[in-house]
Formats: sequence, C-alpha cells, structure tokens
Amino acid sequence: MRDKNTIIKNGLTHLFLIADSVVLVFPFIWMLSGGFKDSLEVVKMPPQLLPSHWNFDNFRQIEKFFPVYRFLLNSVGVAIVTTFLQLLICAMAAYVFAKISFKGRHAVFIVFLTTMMIPAQVTLVPLFILFSQTNLIDTYAGLILPGIFSAYGTFLLRQNIMTIPNELLEAAFMDGASYYRVFWKVILPLIKPTLAALIIFAFMSSWNSFLWPLIATNSKELMTLPLGLSKLQGKWSTEWNLLMAGNVISFVPIFVVYLFAQRYFIKGMTMTGIK
Repeated sequence: MRDKNTIIKNGLTHLFLIADSVVLVFPFIWMLSGGFKDSLEVVKMPPQLLPSHWNFDNFRQIEKFFPVYRFLLNSVGVAIVTTFLQLLICAMAAYVFAKISFKGRHAVFIVFLTTMMIPAQVTLVPLFILFSQTNLIDTYAGLILPGIFSAYGTFLLRQNIMTIPNELLEAAFMDGASYYRVFWKVILPLIKPTLAALIIFAFMSSWNSFLWPLIATNSKELMTLPLGLSKLQGKWSTEWNLLMAGNVISFVPIFVVYLFAQRYFIKGMTMTGIK
C-alpha cells in the first residue's frame, strides 16, 4: 500500500512538473515561431503555432528601424565587461567580509546589505548628476560603471567563501602566500560554481537593462539592443513579427551563456547556503 501511494505521489509530482515546464517554455516557443511568421500570420485567429512558411526576411527588415547588429555588439560588449568587473569586485569584497577580520566588519557588512533594499530607480537621478559632472554620460564607461557593484553578488559569494575551512588559508599563509595570492590561488578555484551562477545573474541584469542606457546615452552608436527593440513598437500599431524576431536575436546570447554555465548553476546556488 505504501509503495502504491509513493508511485501515485511521484506520478502526480511529475505531471505537475511537466505541466509547469510547458507553461514556462511555451512563451519562448511562441516567440521563436512568431519571429519567422509574416505580419498577417502572426495575428491570425485562431492562432497557429508553427509558421506555414518560414520567413527569414523579418531579421533583415529590422535593419530598417535601427542598426540591430551594432546595438547587439554594444550589448554584448557592455554585458561582458560589466559581468567580469562585477565578479572581480564582488569576489574581492566577499573575501574581505568572510575571511579577513577587522574592527566593525559585521556592522559594515550589514550596512552594505541594506543597500539591497533601495530601489534602483531611486538612484537614477543622483547617478545621472554624478556622471554628468564627470563627463561620463554618452560613453561606454557610463554604461558599464553602475553595474559593476552588486551587494547581492557580494553576499552570494561571501556565503560560499565562509564554508571554506580556515585551515586551508592558514596553510597557504604559512607557506609564505600573501592575501593577494591566497585570493587567486585558493579562494577563486574553490568558488567556481558560485561564480558561474553569478555570471548568469550579472550578464542577464546587464543584458536586460533598459532604463539606465535610455538615460545615459544620446548617440545611436552607443545604444544597446533593448533600446533598439523599443523602436519596433509603433505609436499606433506594432509589427509583431519583427518584434518577435528582434526578441529572438536578444534571446540567443542569454541562452548561450546559460547553456555553458548551467552545470555549475544549481551547484553554485546550493553551495552558498541560500534556501
């Protein structure tokens, strides 16, 4: 009887997970399908899941609205640099908060964490004033710098670093290693899974950023892909097939990043101690 109840319970659980997966995946399938439909077929009623004719012209027509590949390169470059710098800064800060004792360490860390409660929109005006006074508006540096600091990223890595035995660090110090060498040779290799998880979060945050690039850029040469996609939405009507084609272009880099980092993602989150 117990085995029968277990089988029923597992079966219901799998049915729920399958249904949930279909609900989550269907919007992406619809977006991919819509990107290859013509303007009439994409709004056809009743809806048609797959296009009757795969139309690749949608991806070429986007060029009429904005230089999509220039915007794509801008987004890729900004996201990669922002992600790398955020990982470096968060890892160094997390190492200090987790393993280096100094007076007021916990108090400083608590104050540091409270910045997570401040909405990003609140900081837009001060950031714009600061960047205007330093001539960083409408520059690549202006797009990158606000995203390289992350209290959440620091907290995530700190939780993982705290699980590293102090004996490993003490052995390295006894062998003559400096704090710098311990960080690069001991700490970073042991937190690779968590770094991979943070790569996904940081890259997605930078890639999907819309409001700050909208405020911080004036010239078309510096605009990112989310700004370009907004140009596909007309005032009176929208070419949904072109908008979906643009979203397909925007989705590919995120998918590639997750594809390469997925095996570390779940492991990295479980190693942080966050439930």
